Amino acid sequence: MSQINTVLKVQIHEAGYEPAETKIRNISFDVQPGSLTGLIGPNGAGKSTTIKTILGLMPYANAEIEFGDGTGTYAYVPEQPVFYETLTLWEHLSLAAAVNELDAESWEADATRLLERFRMTEAKHLLPGGFSKGMQQKMMLMLGFLVRPDVYIVDEPFIGLDPRATMDFLELLQEECRRGAGVLMSTHVLDTAERICEKFVLIHEGRVAAAGHLDEIRLQSGLPQATLFECFSALT
Repeated sequence: MSQINTVLKVQIHEAGYEPAETKIRNISFDVQPGSLTGLIGPNGAGKSTTIKTILGLMPYANAEIEFGDGTGTYAYVPEQPVFYETLTLWEHLSLAAAVNELDAESWEADATRLLERFRMTEAKHLLPGGFSKGMQQKMMLMLGFLVRPDVYIVDEPFIGLDPRATMDFLELLQEECRRGAGVLMSTHVLDTAERICEKFVLIHEGRVAAAGHLDEIRLQSGLPQATLFECFSALT
């Protein structure tokens, strides 16, 4: 991976479903290599709209989004699993490898390790339509980790995961950060976010209410000794 200052640079002037119906305004932040940034905020604050704008999925957006030096790669792990009903778990992994032009020998070894890590080996040749929500979420995580991008964009990853899968996910995220990848993670699980995230972007009513390291969030909330949850409550 090239030495760059940011793996994701976000400057959203405004975005929404049409110019007269904007949902978010003046949202700016960076994600650095090897760091994990938490995107937090109450329901309806604009987190999902922010992620959709980053991914280029909003019908109207006045924004500049830059991945790395302009050639950076990313993987998106959605909150709601998305899959092909007629493809098995292994075929989904194979398709992701083909789309991202991964080396055949390398991706198969990586996919096998991910199956073992998430205890999904026995489901390798099964259709995901028959999986539990947790198993489907594990598949989404495996597809992201298989690609090993410059930046991960992860939306509410803990929904449906059991404690062991959550631990595996967090360990893999830390490994990817050590590799030099950056992570933008939207989550409501504030105690976990406080423990693992280096920086935070708190969105409220479509705008950035606070941003920075936890000490900076505390300063902006006026609560110098507070937890992230307490700062969240004060600012929203």
